[in-house]
Amino acid sequence: MSPVVALTVAGSDSGGGAGLQADLHTFAAFGVHGTTAVTAVTVQNTVAVSAVHEIPPHLVGEQIRVVMEDLRPGAVKTGMLASAPIIQAISDAFRRHGIGRGGTIPLVLDPVCASMHGNPLLRPDALAELKAMFALATVVTPNLDETQLLVGTRDQRAAARALLELGPQYALVKGGHDSGPRSRDLLTDGSTELWLDAARIDTGNTHGSGDTLGAAITARLAGGDTLAEAAAVAKRYVTTAVATSYSVGAGHGPVGHPPAAEPVVRVEVPS
Repeated sequence: MSPVVALTVAGSDSGGGAGLQADLHTFAAFGVHGTTAVTAVTVQNTVAVSAVHEIPPHLVGEQIRVVMEDLRPGAVKTGMLASAPIIQAISDAFRRHGIGRGGTIPLVLDPVCASMHGNPLLRPDALAELKAMFALATVVTPNLDETQLLVGTRDQRAAARALLELGPQYALVKGGHDSGPRSRDLLTDGSTELWLDAARIDTGNTHGSGDTLGAAITARLAGGDTLAEAAAVAKRYVTTAVATSYSVGAGHGPVGHPPAAEPVVRVEVPS
C-alpha cells in the first residue's frame, strides 16, 4: 500500500518551531509522507525574526511541479508566501495541477501575515494577491489578528462571512488569539456552522500552533476525510500539541508533536 502524501508550500523556520518544520512534524505524527515547496528562508529563533530571504518565484513553482508530477499529494497546505510574485507563481502552479477549487486536490490556505513576535512575513503589497488566492482554497484558516488585517474585524461570524465573499469553499476562523477559558474555532461554508471547542491551556509556548492545526487538517484530507472530520481531528491534535509544548530558547517555545491518536489510514478501494 502506497503512503499518504501531503505537500506544504511555506517558509522555513530556522528555530524549528513553525513554518514548514512544524508542518513536516505534524505530517509525520499522522503517518503522512510530507513534501515541501520552500517560499522563503527566515532567520529566526524563539525571540524574533531577524531576516528573510525569498526564494525566486519560478523556483517555488518548479518545486510544486516536480512534487506533483512524481509524488502526487492527496492534499496541499500553504503557509508563509512572502510576496506578490511568489503568490502568483504558486496560484498558477495550483491551477495547472488541479489543486484547490476547480481541481481534485484539497487546498488548506493559512494566510500567514506575521510571526507570533509581530515580525511581518508578507510584503504589504502582497495582501491583495493573497486575498485573490482565497478563491482557490477549500478552506482558509486565519487567526483573529489575521482576520483584522484581511477583513477588518475580529468577530468570528462577521469575519467568516467576509472571508467567504472572497471565494473559498469554507472559512475556519481560529479563536486561539481571543481571551477566556475556552478556545473556540468556527468552521462554516455560510450555511452550516461547526464550532470546535477546547479548554484554553495556560502556556506561552504556542509557537507553530496555527501551522500545526492547518497541517493536521491537510494530513487528514489527504487520507480521505471530509473537511468537518479533518477539522475536528485537527482541533483535538493541536490541543494535545499545546498541552505537550515545551520551553526552549529565551522566547516562545514550540508546541509538541506527539504521535497522533487518530493517524491517517487510507482505505484502498478495489478496482
